[in-house]
Formats: sequence, structure tokens, C-alpha cells
Amino acid sequence: MSRAPARRDAEGRFLNPDGSASGQPLAQVWRMMREGAGTPWPREVRDPPQSPPAEPPPGHAAVTFIGHSTFLIRIAGGPTLLTDPVWSERCSPFTFLGPRRARAPGLALDALPPLDAVLVSHNHYDHMDVATLRKLRAPRIITGLDNAPILARNRIPGAEELDWWGEAQVGTATVTYVPARHFSARGIRDRGRSLWGGFAIRTAAGSILFAGDTAYGGHLAEIGTEFGPFGIGLIPIGAYEPRWFMRAVHMNPEEAVRARTDLQVRTAVAMHFGTFKLTQEGIDEPPRALAATREAAGLDAGDFVVPRFGETLVLPL
Repeated sequence: MSRAPARRDAEGRFLNPDGSASGQPLAQVWRMMREGAGTPWPREVRDPPQSPPAEPPPGHAAVTFIGHSTFLIRIAGGPTLLTDPVWSERCSPFTFLGPRRARAPGLALDALPPLDAVLVSHNHYDHMDVATLRKLRAPRIITGLDNAPILARNRIPGAEELDWWGEAQVGTATVTYVPARHFSARGIRDRGRSLWGGFAIRTAAGSILFAGDTAYGGHLAEIGTEFGPFGIGLIPIGAYEPRWFMRAVHMNPEEAVRARTDLQVRTAVAMHFGTFKLTQEGIDEPPRALAATREAAGLDAGDFVVPRFGETLVLPL
């Protein structure tokens, strides 16, 4: 059903857009962990410095890749947005344990321009980083249902919650929370208790999609039908091995290319890769696989861009 709100099961846990339970059963998680960590990552990758974010010309947006799913989005004439900000060393409930960043953020936290809003897709530690959010002191945080209490418990009050297809006005842009096929959890007992999704950002000049964290599914074509075409689409390409497990929560590069078509995106920008080792594939495997899939699909490099860390892409809306 078009624009259907999120549904819950009998225990009050949110379901995916297709009605399936979110994520994988705990037994499958243990099975995946027994398979091992996969291809090792380097301890640290140092990327060449990039030019500071530029002011976009009319009809354009300047999109700066800070790392993982963190982007600074500056739309000509406003607003200025930040997605899933993570500047912490680890995406974990602990400062001494858990996935550690292999790359420094592509832009220093104190180098950010004034923000109109922060968009938080869901509550996983690699997307909802409370330490960063406290430092930001953003004027507005927009997120999914039942995420505001998590933030409030962490001394970040006042977050605005949206159901799927719910809207918020940020300056001259309409921000809509759109469905994703994924799950939520910050521990082993709270899976599905808060909502996950992405964001469609619509302006008079054109639209941007931040797909959030999602597996492939029919919801992508629905978003494209409802709000496309998108001039710019930020689409995840990483954290996909082992496939038997991860296909329920993350796309691989082949699916990401299909998603670009389904979503009616002109210029896709890759995200969710090369920052935190969350799964088994090597650090450079997602961009390599994307390049091969893009070529096989007859796409140009500019149709699905792999940004450099810290790079600002100035793209038409």
C-alpha cells in the first residue's frame, strides 16, 4: 500500500515494509560470528586532504562525504543538513571495545557550518552516535518513531519523531522519513523497538534521497514512484558479507545499482563503506565491486560516484 505507516507485531516491535520481522534471529547472529571476521582491514588509512566545502550555485547541492553514512548537505538557498553524524573513534556502546574507525572523519567537527537540522536514520551505533550529537548541539534532530527517548536518556532532548512517510519542514525543504528494510537495536533485548528509515529531501529546485541503512526490496521502487526522480541519491554499498546473513539488512553493490534505477536517481553517491569494519568483506571491496557492476550495467562513473573521504561533490538537483 502506498504511503503505509510502519506496522508492529503482537509484541510491539516494528516490522519491515513487506511485513517481515526485522533483522535476523539471534541464533543466526551467533552462527555468523562463528564464521570469523573475514578479510582483515588496515589499522589506519590516511586519505589526502580535500578542499573545504563550497557554497553551491543555484539549483545545486554541495554534498561532503565525511565518512560511513555521515554527509554534510548544503542546498543552494538552504537548508544545511547533516546525516547520521559519527565523529567518535568507535561505533559501540563502549569507548574501549567495538568497531574502530579506519579513517579519520573527512571534516573536523568544528569546521562544520551552522546547521538547520540533523537527520538520524535509526538507532544503531554507527548511525546514532550520542557523543557526537551532544557536541553538535544541533537546533533540530529529526528521526524515526521511538528514537527520541533514547536520545533524551543521553541528555539530547527535543528530537522530532516521524513515522514512515511523515514530513517535517526545514526552511524551504520538505523532509520525509521513508521506509527501509533493516532493523533497530542498541542491545540484545530491544530489537525493533524503534523505527528505521531514510530521508527524502524535496526543494523547489529538485530532490535528494538519503537512503539510510537498508536491504534491497520493493520499498525502493515505491519511494522512487512517490518522490522521484531524485537529482542526488546517497545509497549504501558496503557491509554485505556473508551474504546469507546480510542480505536481510544491507545491499551489496549489485543491488545498490538496481536500487539507483528503482529510486529514479540521476547521480548516486556511495556511502556506508570503508570507515568501520562491520562485516567480512575487505575495506576496498565495495568500491571495486561497484565499479565492475556499474560497467556491466553500462553506467558511467558519474552515474554512481564513489566519493573520496572529505570530498565535496557539487551536483545539480
